[in-house]
This record gives sequence, structure tokens and C-alpha cells, in this order.
Amino acid sequence: MAQVGDRVLLIDPKGKRYMLTLEAGASFHSNRGIVHHDDLIGQPLGRVVYSHLGTPFTVLQPSIADLAKAIKRTTQIIYPKDSGQIVVRMNVCAGTHIIEAGTGSGGLTTILAHAVAPTGHVYSYEQRPEMTAIAERNLAKVGLRDYVTFYTRDIAEGFEERDVDAVFLDVREPWRYLHQVVEALTPGGFFGALLPTVNQVSALVEAMEGGPWFDVEIIETLERRWKVNHARLRPADRMVAHTAFLLFARYVPEVRAETEGTVDDAVRYAPKGEDAPEE
Repeated sequence: MAQVGDRVLLIDPKGKRYMLTLEAGASFHSNRGIVHHDDLIGQPLGRVVYSHLGTPFTVLQPSIADLAKAIKRTTQIIYPKDSGQIVVRMNVCAGTHIIEAGTGSGGLTTILAHAVAPTGHVYSYEQRPEMTAIAERNLAKVGLRDYVTFYTRDIAEGFEERDVDAVFLDVREPWRYLHQVVEALTPGGFFGALLPTVNQVSALVEAMEGGPWFDVEIIETLERRWKVNHARLRPADRMVAHTAFLLFARYVPEVRAETEGTVDDAVRYAPKGEDAPEE
């Protein structure tokens, strides 16, 4: 049952999505009519309601992707196609303790907090106090504030935490902070970074050479939707193409000694698969 304070999703007949926070006595207004919150409070989701103009709206519980995309933001948030890769490739789940930097508007923070709850925690670092304030409000709106500790500081000073399961960097020059990452990670922990340009990827890979990095991957995810019409099923005219490159690696201190000190050398210790190089 929907309750006061819940976030709910309304979808109109054209597929336009509206996010509401339910309040007693409040109303949602659009060019398709008015929907009263009181008609939703105390009622089940997954049903159709009608505006005063007779327009049907489907009422649903929002997904975490819906919540992340609906947050108030002044910076570009990480797209769901990328945040999904981050969560699964860095094994972010209930009980995980993960550091992220920088916070921005809190889009990825929202997804990470949802993934680690109720027993894990997110430690989020951001230099700009105005962005930290926005992110804190956004996390509070979706009921995830308790799973995040926010810091407003330069990560060059280091992270407060030690032996965390994962560290993810969304900063301009992540190669400058590898020492801080190593200090915070537990052996075997996950490292990830988001890099918009090839130049940044190259600089990070160069900085990782000779370091304790194992099972290094660089990926780019492209998302293409299809038009939902069984008689004319085909790709949509537009797609979400390049947004950023993602680099993932594992922190293994012994790799530095066991290899000759290059990121490429670490590949020979990775499990064999169809993409493994021939010997």
C-alpha cells in the first residue's frame, strides 16, 4: 500500500513518467488533468487511476533507476547502463562497504546505497560543499541517507576508511589517487574508475603499470532500445552511445612482485576464457 512520504511513479498514455512524493491533501497537475494524492495513499500500486479529465495514469513503485534519474541535479549523473556495470562488476551488494569519489548530485550514490542496504555502507567524498548538500537532500528523499557517510574534502588527503571492499573514482584525474586507493582497499578488493575520454584511460593505465593491479578490464557500454511494435519491430532512431569508459581492476599486493610490473603482465594470471590471449 502506498503511504504518505512514499515515492511513486505515474506514467501517462504517451509513456511520460512523473515522480511524486505522496502528501496528504496534495495534488499532481499536468496538461492531462489533476490526480489527487489522497486517491493514491492507502491504495495498492500497480493499478490505473484517472485524472479529473479522464486520462488514465498507471501507478507503479519506481525502480532504483527511476529514482536515480529523477534526483535534482546540477551535474550529469552516471547513466544506468554504466551504474549497472559498476554494481555487478564490483560485486556491490548487501553488506558491501564502498568508497566513492566524487559525489556530484548523488545519482550513483543512490544506486550504491540501495545495493549495500541494509548492512553495508557507502562513504562518499566530494570537494564542493554545495554538491554534498544536494546529494544529501537527494538521498534523504528516497530514504537512503542512513546508508551513506558524506565527506567534503580533497581525496588527495586520503580516505578515512581502511579495508573497504571497493573504491570507485569519478574524478578528472584518478591516476593521481592510486596511493590513496591502495591504502583504503582490502587485499582482493575492487577498484573502478569512470573516464570520459581515451586520453584519461591511457593516463590511468600508464599510472597503474608496476602497481598491484590484477584482472584489469576497460569497457564501454552502448544502449540501443527497440520500438515495441510486433508488426514493425526495429531499433529506435536514437541510442545512448558513448557516455564514458569504465576501468575495473582488483587490488592484489603480490601481483607487483609476481609480474614484471606491467598491467598487461597481470592478464596472464587471469582465468582463461574466450577473450584470453593465446600463449
